[in-house]
Order: sequence, then structure tokens, then C-alpha cells
Amino acid sequence: MTRSAGVAVVLPDSVEAVVEALAGQDYVCDRRLATALFLSLKLRRPLFLEGEPGVGKTALAQALAGALGAELLRLQCYEGLEVAQTAYEWNVARQMIEIRLAEAAHEVDHDRLARHLYAREMLIERPLLQALTRPQTPVLLIDELDRADEPFDAFLLEVLAENQITIPELGVVRAEAPPITLITSNRTREVHDALRRRCLYHWVEFPSVERELDIVRRKAPGASERLSRQVVEFVQRMRTLDLFKMPGVAETIDWTNALVALNAIRLDPAVVQDTLGVLLKHQDDIAKLQGGDTARLLDELRAKGVLELTGAGGP
Repeated sequence: MTRSAGVAVVLPDSVEAVVEALAGQDYVCDRRLATALFLSLKLRRPLFLEGEPGVGKTALAQALAGALGAELLRLQCYEGLEVAQTAYEWNVARQMIEIRLAEAAHEVDHDRLARHLYAREMLIERPLLQALTRPQTPVLLIDELDRADEPFDAFLLEVLAENQITIPELGVVRAEAPPITLITSNRTREVHDALRRRCLYHWVEFPSVERELDIVRRKAPGASERLSRQVVEFVQRMRTLDLFKMPGVAETIDWTNALVALNAIRLDPAVVQDTLGVLLKHQDDIAKLQGGDTARLLDELRAKGVLELTGAGGP
């Protein structure tokens, strides 16, 4: 059973066009990542993205869907994930109703009833099957694959390699054109090599100072240029510490907006200590910053000229 992919979305025709399209969605993309994404679109291959939590892997899929005007189908992975949550399940409630109606009508053709019970319209589609049957090419995000059990990697191979799903009671459902697929992993476990080989690969780094500053300007427009730079420089240095969970870009944005809400005009020890819970999500990390690292990082910013000496500088 072949399901046509139908209407194709218009894809960017160059790496520069990818950068511009994502920028239109307020996603600041470096050239290496834009190149990997362009090749994934051009070659119709899934893009496998690995990196620390908070570097923008999930946001990339959301921005891409917005830039292309495509539907985003998100499959959030977790331990114990099963086919019923990822691909399809039969509508058991509807099947039971059909059985009761057939019994009430004294239906005797059991073969015909069985075929009806397992007809296409009895399926409840989940993201993987939806990605193969949508009339317009969607963006399929398989998010945090490393959280799923290893056998799920093997199940994905048919979807990624053959662009199809085999349903034992129905047959093969196949799309003529593959969905635009992005797979993310935080590398809490190794993903199977057979799956990796079917994808293009890119390791997503934390952004540079200037790129993260550009992101903050877009996502926290209420912050002054001075405060935004101080926040970004502080967070960049914080990521060099031995923390259980380094703050991601989302935390940088949240912290900037929190400081704006507090009417802070610059970083100082008191405001940093009071708002560490916006940046850090583990008590051990907060204790580490409260134990003296905050003062050291602020001193580094003063030495660089990013932060004024105490009492210097006005609103």
C-alpha cells in the first residue's frame, strides 16, 4: 500500500538560504550546522543531531518547520516506548462496536468481518505513520532517541531506510517521498551504528559568545545591550566549570528575562546569587557557585572590561 507524499514543501536552495530561513524564525544557525541541514534536505537523508542538553537541537526542528511552512510531528522518546505510542495502534473500541453490530445483525461472513476490523480506517496513526501519510511533506522530529530502549533503534531502521512501516494485519504502508527527519540525542547511551549509517550526522556545540548574544537579543529584547553581554559572558564562563548540568541557551534566555523582570541593569553578586535557580537546576551546582565561583567569574568579567567596577556605571 503506497501513500503518496503529495505536496512537497519548497526547500532552501543554498546553505545561505538555510541560514536566512532559520533567522526568520529567530534561530541563529552557524554555517557548519546550516551545511549539514542543507545536505540533509538536498539528499533526503535524516539528520542525526547530538550534543549537550540545551544547545538548540529541538528548537532547530521547530524553526525548520516554521521556515518551511510544514507540519511538525514530534515523537518524544522515553524508556519503555512501544510501537503503539510511536507508529500506530488499532482502534479497539471501534472494533468492539463493529463486532457487536455484526452480531446484532447476525453477520455470518467472519472473513469479511475480520478484513473490516483490520481495515485502514481502523488504525490510529502515531507520529511515525503520520509522517508517511500526510498529504504535505512534514518535519518529523524524533526527540531524545537515547532515552528510548535499544530495540527501538532497530524498529526505526525500516522507517529510515525503506521509508515504510510494515503492519502485520494490513501490509506495508509506504510513502513515495521521505519526510524531513531530524533525530536528536543527548548521548546518555550509544545509538546503534546501523541507525547512524542511515543518517547524516552533526555534533551541535554550545554557541560562541557572539552567536549566543545574537540569540539573546532576539529572545530577550527587553534587556539592554550591556546586560545581555554581561549575561552571555558570565554563562559562557560558567560552562567551563565542573557542573552536573551546564546551563543551556534556554537558561541564558530565561535568566536574561528574569533579570529584566527584576529591573536589574547589570550583574552584581547579590542579583546573581538570588537568581541562580533560573540558570542551574541542581543544588550541588548552585552550592558550587555560592561557594565562591560567582565572585571569581564576576572578577573575570571586570578584568575583561565587560563588567564595571562596583559602583561604576549608571542605568
